[in-house]
Amino acid sequence: MTLKRIGFILLIASTLACNFVTRMVSPATSTPAPTATFAPTATATPEPLVPAYIPASCSADAIATIPPATALAQPTPILQANPEVEQDLQLEIFDDVVQIVEEVYIYPDFNGKDWPGIVDQYRAQVEAGLSTEDFYIAIKSMLFDLGDEHSYFESPVEVAQSEADLAGNNNYVGVGVYVLPQIEKNQVAVISVYPNSPAEYGGLKPHDTILEVDGVPIISSDGQSQMFLVRGPECSAEVLTVRSPGGEVREVILVRELIQSSMKIDARLVPTTDGSRIGYIFIPTFYDQTIPGQIADALRNFGPLDGLILDNRLNGGGSSSVVEPILSFFASGKLGDFVSRTDSRPFRVSADPIENSQEVPLVIMVSEETASFGEIFSGVLRDTGRAQIVGQTSFGNVELLFGYEFDDGSQLWIAQETFDPIFSDDNWEQTGIIPDLEAHADWDEFVFETDPAVAAALSLLGHQ
Repeated sequence: MTLKRIGFILLIASTLACNFVTRMVSPATSTPAPTATFAPTATATPEPLVPAYIPASCSADAIATIPPATALAQPTPILQANPEVEQDLQLEIFDDVVQIVEEVYIYPDFNGKDWPGIVDQYRAQVEAGLSTEDFYIAIKSMLFDLGDEHSYFESPVEVAQSEADLAGNNNYVGVGVYVLPQIEKNQVAVISVYPNSPAEYGGLKPHDTILEVDGVPIISSDGQSQMFLVRGPECSAEVLTVRSPGGEVREVILVRELIQSSMKIDARLVPTTDGSRIGYIFIPTFYDQTIPGQIADALRNFGPLDGLILDNRLNGGGSSSVVEPILSFFASGKLGDFVSRTDSRPFRVSADPIENSQEVPLVIMVSEETASFGEIFSGVLRDTGRAQIVGQTSFGNVELLFGYEFDDGSQLWIAQETFDPIFSDDNWEQTGIIPDLEAHADWDEFVFETDPAVAAALSLLGHQ
């Protein structure tokens, strides 16, 4: 079998159906007493719940919803089938995966797991005969059993989707929200809303929460996110039960359409009482190659700044090809080393200043959701003296993944290196990135104007 190493990336550590489209609530009308001399109170006209926005592509269609049972019956829609993989090829792929893990996996003790026993268990399954999809599930499970929460395997269909995601080419039918499951609260919180999407036209904003889809809880009784309910046939409608921070529960009807735009940052100036120009940029991910250009545009639009806040609180990492150009706006030179079992290589960036980005005082926000390159990015800017950190201690997962492609088009991403900062002796894999100033509230509990981490960041910058 021909193996091709395809480069490296650091794993990133997330859209809604009813039997009717309009709901009318007719309040009871009291009958005035016959002897009354005043005119009877007018009966309120019922307000129908109607779609907030109908996409132009759906204007000629009859808008209808699909029953919740229909969506629940298809929890994992497969848009394209994987090509069939015969048993001989399955065994070749299996053996190659095992060989790669044994030769390059960052932990020679296999993260303390019984790797030979794990291999024997899954080899027996493959030799007994598995369908193509079950084979891919078995390989994924075998990698998961290493327990590093990073290494993973993708089928050919998943590879194609990942490549589209990295290129910023979203192509799915939904309403255009990027969300954070909050299992313990039985809801999902909106991280960002795609521009010109049904969600944006319907008034959904970051920090809003989705509770139900057509009356079906967005978090199932067994604690699983059911965000697949948001997707469905193009031009079908769905009723979302949502809530804004501090607000009342409300319902909104959205009409699904094809979502093709890329993830967007949030860039704005922070209001200050001393007239200083403090910029804020929310970076949702490093797994989208349009992000560096968006940040560059934001820095140009800001002009010279007195301080800059970079929000990595929900940034689970992504690709080095995205991280490095963003780091080059703010730092230069050697920032640390990537260390494998047997070697190390320097991590360097060349300065690419935009306005005063190489000198502007920085504060970076992190949280328990910050992982992978989200942590490395934040940590190196603090380690080299360029930034202070505010928020919560981050997740602690700074292994670098290398990709290997197989003849069927599937890919293995294996933790092959870890990161060693240039100045600090801390092991970020164990400690995470510890903030200089603690400040935290759950994402659904505030809006930008009441964000405690923004206030803390301003104080670190010496402004208010």
